[in-house]
Amino acid sequence: MKRIQIKTFVLIFITGILATTLFYCQKAPKEKFIGLQLYSVRDDMNNDAKATVAAVGEMGYKFVEAAGYGDGKFYSMEPLEFKELCETNGLQFLGSHTGQDVPNDTTWDSTMAWWDECIDAHAAAGVKWIVQPWMGGTGYESLEGLKRYCAYFNAVGEKCNAKGIRFGYHNHDNEFKTELEGKPVYDWMLELTDPEKVMFQMDLYWIIEGGKNPIDYFDAYPGRFENWHIKDKEEVGASGAIDFAAIFAEKEKAGVKYGVVEVEEYNFEPLESCRLSLEFLNKADYVKF
Repeated sequence: MKRIQIKTFVLIFITGILATTLFYCQKAPKEKFIGLQLYSVRDDMNNDAKATVAAVGEMGYKFVEAAGYGDGKFYSMEPLEFKELCETNGLQFLGSHTGQDVPNDTTWDSTMAWWDECIDAHAAAGVKWIVQPWMGGTGYESLEGLKRYCAYFNAVGEKCNAKGIRFGYHNHDNEFKTELEGKPVYDWMLELTDPEKVMFQMDLYWIIEGGKNPIDYFDAYPGRFENWHIKDKEEVGASGAIDFAAIFAEKEKAGVKYGVVEVEEYNFEPLESCRLSLEFLNKADYVKF
């Protein structure tokens, strides 16, 4: 009789533990493979890059995208030094924002030499993508000027491919608000660049600010948007104005492989705003990375 009672007690005890574990697993948000664009904490990076990277890793981000490349270094650190800093804090160093204006015949060789050094530095750090997040006035003033930019981006993308890195372009709102010969600049860019050489990092906030719907672009140009910048007016999800669930429902059609949080305006201190943005995405069932 005693043996049966002990067995029953043990069974009830184990069942209770399993039920409690299952409850907390269901309630606790699962961490997802989401990165942070370090421009979000630009002042902190300038003041103390090492402490800032540690804070980003502590809050649960899985990788970073740099915005501090210059002269072969990242935030004044050698490529391997910055990579090791990230990895020490549980982060992968996967992407980077940098670039140069479109060259002319006189400056083409020097610009391409700059890119060779840049790409080598990123390859040494194991970076998977380099994104140019801007385009000068030449790309907006005429279709011929935009064609020059697209040919230039194709050439840079070919150089990146040779080193196992993807090259891409990041939009703001002007690419959608400016039209050339009756078509938005962004549409021309998608049509004039080679998909094998140039991918697009869609900024989900700026395309909406530009008056367009990202889903329409996923439908028209499937597979071209390998990266997303997940952004809101301030912290991600804070405005309630962006239907992130509908956008994420079209993730496969977009071709997106990586989601990168960027916060440019804040209701709180930048690091706290980044933490809240990640918390929002980790709690959202529709976010899958």
